[in-house]
Amino acid sequence: MILKELLSAIKPIEVIGPTDVEVTGLHFDSRKINKGDVFVAQVGTAVDGHTFIDGCVAKGAAAVVLSDRTYMPEKADETTFILVENTDKALGLMASKWFGEPSKQLTLVGVTGTNGKTTIATLLYKLVRAMGHKAGLLSTVVNYIEDEAVPATHTTPDAIELNGLLRKMVDAGCTYAFMEVSSHAIAQERIAGLDFDGALFTNLTRDHIDYHKTFDNYRDTKKRLFDGLKKSAFAVTNKDDKNGLVMTQNCKAEVKTYSTRSLADYKAQILEEGFEGMMLNINGKEVFVPLVGRFNVSNLLCIYGAALCLGFDELEVLRVLSTLKPVNGRFETIRSAKGWTAIVDYAHTPDAVDNVIQTIREIKKEGTKLITVVGCGGNRDKGKRPMMAQIAKKGSEQLILTSDNPRDEEPADILNDMKAGLTEEELRSTLVIEDRAAAIQTACTLAQRGDVILVAGKGHEDYQIIKGVKHHFDDHEEVRKYAN
Repeated sequence: MILKELLSAIKPIEVIGPTDVEVTGLHFDSRKINKGDVFVAQVGTAVDGHTFIDGCVAKGAAAVVLSDRTYMPEKADETTFILVENTDKALGLMASKWFGEPSKQLTLVGVTGTNGKTTIATLLYKLVRAMGHKAGLLSTVVNYIEDEAVPATHTTPDAIELNGLLRKMVDAGCTYAFMEVSSHAIAQERIAGLDFDGALFTNLTRDHIDYHKTFDNYRDTKKRLFDGLKKSAFAVTNKDDKNGLVMTQNCKAEVKTYSTRSLADYKAQILEEGFEGMMLNINGKEVFVPLVGRFNVSNLLCIYGAALCLGFDELEVLRVLSTLKPVNGRFETIRSAKGWTAIVDYAHTPDAVDNVIQTIREIKKEGTKLITVVGCGGNRDKGKRPMMAQIAKKGSEQLILTSDNPRDEEPADILNDMKAGLTEEELRSTLVIEDRAAAIQTACTLAQRGDVILVAGKGHEDYQIIKGVKHHFDDHEEVRKYAN
């Protein structure tokens, strides 16, 4: 690609050097730069990419895109310098151009919110494929190009990887793509240049305050996905969440709402519920779904609404919904030969923990116990730790506090933060077991016939990060050791 063509995607403030040169690659990682590549100097949270410009020039970079004028030379030698206002946004726009604007060749739907993104994006992907269409998925658990699984490292990949995956979807014949859109991805402009045909809002509760600093910043960042929608797109938002209509205040797209409690375009109520699934009434039609919990009713309504906005037949959508299974690590049920039931769930925010606990309490038999095993991740929002412990304690007959992903923090420090949410009396009846495997074993040992064990926080994850080292650890595997 000629540099001039790549730069047509952005509005440079100043260009020093020729733009009619051939470029061979686009990177933000200076280690990947080869002769003829374009280097985009991003200002990261830990490292400033501008400090690597000289090294990239020495490697023969054809061009450097930067936002700090102090790094601009008076004249260019063999490398062209392009000054822009925001290199994050420039990278997104150029990445889309580099890969031939793949999002414009797909019906692309983004899902944002605190909880439910993975379930909604994944089940929409499965629904569309079950209806005979080729589709792709970008999610926290795994990415899919039609039926080819691609490991996921972030909820939303970086702009280059993201557009590369979308390109592969187009090349594989996909016509639809569903993706989780994290607040980090929006704030860091990873989705700049993407052409969304629809956006879905799940809910908003406390999360990532360590990054966004305030809840308002977190909310407003999510809102940007809807602010940027084109007029021909659609937005489906949760009317039961107080921020649901805030998301669509400045939205040019057609807005539809869903609710389990009030008047909305898409409504549902639970008629019957058990650990195997629910009988629902959705917009006047009864359907059994193999998912559980009021939070999943909201998720299914969002999926139902999105499918109708995409033009699919309502009865066919309901038929396929009745066949969809839970997503890995989202309210997954493990039955024990000893008569107890374990639920493995990714719940890692106060609201998510509360939702799962309330769902279990509505289903489990009177006189049985709920034993909750929960921890909090390290190097993340510390403010939610006491809240999660408090919610788990209030809703459980037995609480076991344990490690999640300590990352670089001391597990004991994280547990002390959680314990701060409990009274002295509550602490006396709470078990604190730092080793997660031992905590799960203890829960399984304590459980009697009819009891329910909730193992919360990690869900689909098959690892723990301790002192920066990644170790294999799977909640499902640990529970199954004691289920027979």
